[in-house]
Order: sequence, then C-alpha cells, then structure tokens
Amino acid sequence: MKLLITGASGLLGINLAMEAMRDHEVVGVDRGKLKSAPFQVIRTNFFNRNAFVPALDSTRPDWVINCAALTNLDECEKHPGQAKILNTDLPRELAAACAERNIRFIHLSTDAVFDGIKEGAYTEEDGPNPQSLYAQTKLEGEHAVQEFYPQAAIVRVNFFGWSLNGRRSLAEFFFNNLSEGKNVNGFTDVVFCPLWVSDLSRILIAMLDKNLRGLYHAVGSQAINKYQFGLEVARRFGLQENLVSPLSVEMSSLTAKRSHNLWLSIHKLSTDLGREIPSFSTGLDGFYTQFQQGYPQKIRSYQH
Repeated sequence: MKLLITGASGLLGINLAMEAMRDHEVVGVDRGKLKSAPFQVIRTNFFNRNAFVPALDSTRPDWVINCAALTNLDECEKHPGQAKILNTDLPRELAAACAERNIRFIHLSTDAVFDGIKEGAYTEEDGPNPQSLYAQTKLEGEHAVQEFYPQAAIVRVNFFGWSLNGRRSLAEFFFNNLSEGKNVNGFTDVVFCPLWVSDLSRILIAMLDKNLRGLYHAVGSQAINKYQFGLEVARRFGLQENLVSPLSVEMSSLTAKRSHNLWLSIHKLSTDLGREIPSFSTGLDGFYTQFQQGYPQKIRSYQH
C-alpha cells in the first residue's frame, strides 16, 4: 500500500513515516524542512488552498494520514488565522479531496478538545468543550472532516517521542533540561495519557488495515500527571529527579488555558483493534532504547 503523510517533518509525521516504511511505500508532504529523508518528499505551501490536491493526484496513494497542524497552544493564541488554516481549513479540503478520490483517510485531532472537569475518563460519547483556540480549531477540523468524509477516521491523541529539532515533545523538554542540570516544573494538576509516538504509528497503520472509521481515542493506557511524567523520564535516563519541581498549571506563565483532566478512555479502540494499547512505561522504555541506538541523531540528519 502507498501511504501519504501530511506534515511529514512533524513529531508524529517523521516517526510515522519511519515506522510505515517497514511494510509500505511512503510519501511525505512537507513545508520544506526535510532534505534527505529515506522516503519520497513533496514540498508544498500548507497555507495555499487545495495545498494537498496536486500531491494526491501525482502520487495516487491508497491511504492518507493528516498529521499537519499548528500544535503549539500559545502560538495558536498569537496567530489565530494560521491556526484556523492548518487546523480547520486544510483538514476540510483534504477530507473532501480524499472522499472524491475514494482514498482511505485518517485525521489526527487532540485530547485538548475536552474541558477537563469530568471525573474519570472521557469516552468518544462525551461532548467536547474546548478551552483554547488550538482546541477550538482542532474541534472545528473534526467537524469538517465528519461533514465532508463521513467514512474517515478521526483520532484524538497525545504522544511523545524524538523530533527533528529535538524540542517538540514533553519528554524531550524534560530530557534536554535535566541533561543540562536545569530546574524544570511539572504540573501536578494536569492529568493525561501519553503514548509513545512509535506505538501510535503502529496503531494508526493497524486502523487502516482494519478499515476502522469514525471517532477514536488513541492515547496511552496509563493516566498520570505531568509532574509524574517528568520524574519517570528522569529515572529512566538516570538524571536528577530533584530538578523536577511540582507546580500547579494555574501558577504558570502559559498563555492558553489548559484542561486539568485529559484522561481518555481507549476501550473502543482496544476492542475494535482486538489488542491492548501500550502503556506509558513500556513506551518510555522504547524512547530510551531509541536514544541508546542514536535514533534522534538519525532523524535529525534528514532536515535542512
């Protein structure tokens, strides 16, 4: 099968491409950050209308996974126009184009669509209530995909891993600062379900193999707070745990509002895939093994 990945230089995009290459032909669509990737790369301006249509027609993929997005919450607050284009408008155009060409389509959304006031885990049946511009534009992207391609899969995620610039994931944030002996804060009142990006990549490919459609939560099977996350990263890499300080997100200097509870249920996904969803601890082991094997340096060599 031929898989086209939009946002191929992003944290998920590059790791998904590396995973999918094992068994499939991969084409990445990128804004120009990749120079020597081990898969075909098409460069385009994501802010143009119908930016992806020429790539679809020239490559004729069987599958498309849309990883393109403006994901920095505070940057979305500063640049609402860009957030709308990348998180809402482009998913709409891509969904319509894939539907017209009968191309199987997965669109990536976010756990941040929930307000975080529920006790316990959010299911796919719970109503979203976005608290930031990022979350709002991502939810509008979900609605656009549902409208223009009802047979598509929409997947809400939260993941960590190694990125091209080494600064895209929370795990990298803790690793980079702790490695330099710097003090960092970890939020004690933000609970989430982090999933290793390589595990997520395998899940997305399995969803295409099984022709899953509709809305799914694809996050890790463990709910932890971000302070605990930082401590676990420190322990796994043998770094100083006492450099990680507990802090309430309400005391931070972040611009965009963060939800306190982003614990998502993965029961639907696990049932429909017929497999267990990996935990954060096993994913952290994989993240550490990649570090030992020089994987971060390998993928960084692909960028300009």
